[in-house]
Amino acid sequence: MRAHRVFELVLQRHLGPDVTLTQDSSSLRSSTGQRYYAKIGSAGEKDQFIGEAESLKAIDHAAPGLAPKLIDCGIIDAESKERDSDLGRPYFLSAYKDIGSLNSTAAKALGKRLATELHAYKSPDGFGFHVPTYCGRTRQDNGWYQSWPECFDALIGGLQDKLEAQGGYESLCTQVEQVRKRVIPALLEPLVIQPVLLHGDLWSGNTGIDQSTGEPVIFDPSSYFGHNEADLAIGRMFGGIPESFYTTYHQYLPKSEPQEQYGLRQDLYQLYHYLNHTVLFGGGYASSARQKMDRLLKEVPEN
Repeated sequence: MRAHRVFELVLQRHLGPDVTLTQDSSSLRSSTGQRYYAKIGSAGEKDQFIGEAESLKAIDHAAPGLAPKLIDCGIIDAESKERDSDLGRPYFLSAYKDIGSLNSTAAKALGKRLATELHAYKSPDGFGFHVPTYCGRTRQDNGWYQSWPECFDALIGGLQDKLEAQGGYESLCTQVEQVRKRVIPALLEPLVIQPVLLHGDLWSGNTGIDQSTGEPVIFDPSSYFGHNEADLAIGRMFGGIPESFYTTYHQYLPKSEPQEQYGLRQDLYQLYHYLNHTVLFGGGYASSARQKMDRLLKEVPEN
């Protein structure tokens, strides 16, 4: 089956006018033998596509080859449409990787690459990101902040706003407000850190191994510049990332001072993802968020 016209036009600009594309199972294959991952969204998904594309571009600058390389992302226009209904829809094209499950050896390599490359890539503009990104389907508005507590508070505040808009989470949002007033300043203001590039949604389902090289791969990012430890939290929530990843990571990048608060900071960073899952799925994630907040508010007493 032939691929959509927009992808042929993109690759013809990159590889020459004679290149053709065919649909090959879950990927596209060019007449030169290369494989690509391609998708077309609805007009309302434009920002989501741009956020993923800009995240991949940043990751490629920081750690080349660690994530699939972006080829192009844009909007279908009159030249590239196949039908009128295509106009205004976003498209995305990247290199294709045949990805398998992350094993212990690749997890060690991933830990080293995150610590020495991705989390060593600093922003000159502060904490945040230049475009909105999406953690799952949840929009992170981002923008730029001069401090990490301010940035993280904005991220948590965005989820609080969404929960209040959904309704039915009044007591949960009251706890969130307490965490924002007490816990975020207490745990994050003492940190002396630089804004480094994060994947943003680094659970086991967004990590893997390149079957052709054996090297680790990360994908589906929702990047921003923040505290490196925030990238470690969700992986422990849902399991699947071997412990060798964390051990190796901290060999190259020790826990931030004060180290004795590392566990509480992980609880706080996990809270973001439990709240996000409550926004997305509701149900038991709200009780998990409450348990995290109960512990945080107990450990960080009122002044």
